[in-house]
Parts: sequence; C-alpha cells; structure tokens
Amino acid sequence: MSLRDTVVVITGASRGIGRAIAERASADGAKLVLCARSAEPLKETARALSKNGEVLAVPADASREDEVERLRDEALSRFGRVDAVVNNAGSAESAPFLKTERAFWDRMLAENATSAFLVSRAFVGSMAERGTGRIVMVASVSGKRGAPYVAAYTASKHAMLGLMRSLAAEFGARGIKVNAVCPGYVDTPMTERNVKNVVAKTGRSTGEARKAMEEMNPQKRFLKPEEVAAAVLPLLDPACAQNGEAMDL
Repeated sequence: MSLRDTVVVITGASRGIGRAIAERASADGAKLVLCARSAEPLKETARALSKNGEVLAVPADASREDEVERLRDEALSRFGRVDAVVNNAGSAESAPFLKTERAFWDRMLAENATSAFLVSRAFVGSMAERGTGRIVMVASVSGKRGAPYVAAYTASKHAMLGLMRSLAAEFGARGIKVNAVCPGYVDTPMTERNVKNVVAKTGRSTGEARKAMEEMNPQKRFLKPEEVAAAVLPLLDPACAQNGEAMDL
C-alpha cells in the first residue's frame, strides 16, 4: 500500500492516536493536513513530520462550524483537493448517569459526534464531485455496546457509527468509502486522565484502576496508538473497497 501524494486530513492530530496515524500516513507518502485545538503540540507534530513531505498544521476546534470551514478552506487552498479524512478528534469523560448534567452531555456529543459530522460535511462534497474519497471514523467499542458511567460518551460514539453507515450508504455509489475503527482502551494521555478520574472517584490505586480497565479489552492490556494507526491506514488506501464497516480492535 502507498499513500504517495494522497492528501489526508487528520483531526485530533497533535498527540496519541491522531499523531500515530499522522506518522504512519506520512511515512507512506501522504501529504498531511493536521488539525487539533492545542496549537503548540500540533505545530511540533507538523515540524517532526515535515521531513517526510508536505504538512499543513491548522489549529482548530473540530466541533465549531466556523473553525471547520477555515480548516477546509486552508486545506483546499494549499493542496487543491482532499482525498481522505480521519475523524479522530474527541474526548472521553465519565459520570454516573444521574450526575450527568446537560452541559456535560452536550460537550461529549459535540466533541465526538458533531465534530465528525462537521468535518465530513466540509469535505465530502468535493470528494463526491471528483468521484473518489475515503473517510474513517475513529470511534470506540463503546459505540457498539453500553457500559456504566459513560452514557454520554457511549451515545456520542454510537452516533459516530450511525453517521458512518449513513454516509457509506449515501455516497458509496459515488466512489467514497466510509468506515470506522472501534478500539478499546488505548495507552494515550486521554486514557491516563481517565485512570486518574477512576482513582479520584473510587479510591482505587493507580495500578488497580489500570488493571480494571485493561481487563475490559480483549487483549487484556491497553492498545498502543500505533496499533490503531495500523488499522486505519488500509482504509485510506485509494484501492480500498471496504465500505460501511466498523472494525473492532
């Protein structure tokens, strides 16, 4: 597989899974448009990957419509087209359902599902005009099943999978393939924050909290960001025929 000269937009690209995907795509010859809210880590990632090829860093909040429009405009101005989009931006927080306030619910939906909607909408039209494109949702196993204390997060990831399936059905005949990967817990800064949250709320030790979370993964350990990246990359390949699938990791 080669992504040489393929223009790939990756949201949430400054660290963790997003950075791992960017590293793999860059190594495979892709031209990158990297988006994240944290400007300095994003710029550092772009500098590190620029040795492999062209990289455009666009600090932006993928859950804000005006900022996504700016992301689209800068990407198309720089490269003239976008071939693939990875909707990786998001966050994960937990709360007992009876303590899940409306603002918390809205934030989880916005940062996970609405961001994927806005970014997909920004680029799918030009892909359809060209008759080719790839969109990948970095969702979660929580998008396929429920779990206690993460109702808002789980709902947002179910929404991402519903969006993926609808886009696959609507645009598949126009040359656009839309798929998702659904990892369990991944060893990222976001997961570390979740571990600390469990420790603070339950009184467990850090080791006990990590072990309990690791046991929820089929591998009985945290996944590595590079393992998620390895699952995403084939779905960006222009030759990929898979459409409307959600792959468990």
